[in-house]
Amino acid sequence: MLEQSKRTIEPIAYIRTDFKEKFGIPRQSGRVEGILGEIVFLPPYNDEKAFNGIEEFSHLWLLFDFSEVPPIDGVSWSPTVRPPRLGGNKRMGVFATRSPFRPNKIGLSSVRLVSVNKTSDNGITLTVSGADLLDMTPIYDIKPYLPMTDIRKEAFGSYSDEKWDHRLEVDIPEELLLLIPEDKREAVKECIADDPRPAYQNDPHRVYSMRFACLDIHFTVCENTAKVTGIDIL
Repeated sequence: MLEQSKRTIEPIAYIRTDFKEKFGIPRQSGRVEGILGEIVFLPPYNDEKAFNGIEEFSHLWLLFDFSEVPPIDGVSWSPTVRPPRLGGNKRMGVFATRSPFRPNKIGLSSVRLVSVNKTSDNGITLTVSGADLLDMTPIYDIKPYLPMTDIRKEAFGSYSDEKWDHRLEVDIPEELLLLIPEDKREAVKECIADDPRPAYQNDPHRVYSMRFACLDIHFTVCENTAKVTGIDIL
C-alpha cells in the first residue's frame, strides 16, 4: 500500500531573491519584512485563472525545495541534527527542528503578498516580502495563510522562543553605506542584525562575508555589535 502511494512532485515555480548564498538568509520567514522576492511560475501553472481571488489574502504559505542542501558523508538525511542556534553541539530529532537535512527536504515559509503581476513573458508572477529563500529556490505549492487557524496563541516553540528576540546592533560607515543601493539598505541592515553566525562562533576578529544582490558585504561582530568593514561590488 505504501509503495502504491509514492508519487513524484515537480516544482510549479521558482523565486528570485537577493540571496545568492545560504549565509545571511534570515533563520525564519518574516524576520526581515523588507526583503522582496518575485515568484515566477512555470507553464502551465502561470495561468491567470489559477490565481483568481489570491489578492484577497494578505499572506501565503510556500512549500519549497531545499535544493542546495548537499548530502552529509553520502547520507541524504539524519535522524538527529545540531541546530545552529543551540551552539552546534546539542542534538535534537530532525522532526523537532526546521533543519533542511530531512528525508524529503521540503521547507515551509510564510510570506506577505505584496502584488499580483501580469507579465507578457511569464504570465502571472507574485511579489512577496519576508521570504527566507535562496535565489532560484524551487516552489512546490502555494496556499493561502488563514489567520483563524494558522495562528495558535497557546503555542510554544522550545528553544526558538528564547532566541527569537536576539538582534545585533549594526554599524555601517557612511562611505560604505553609499555603496549599497538605497532601496536595499534597510534589508542589508536587517539581515546582519538577525545574526547569521552559528551560535558557537564568537571571535571578534573573524570577518564574515555575506553576498546580497550584487554586493559582497564583510563585517565583524564584537559583543552585540556588527560592524561592516568592507563592501565589494560583484
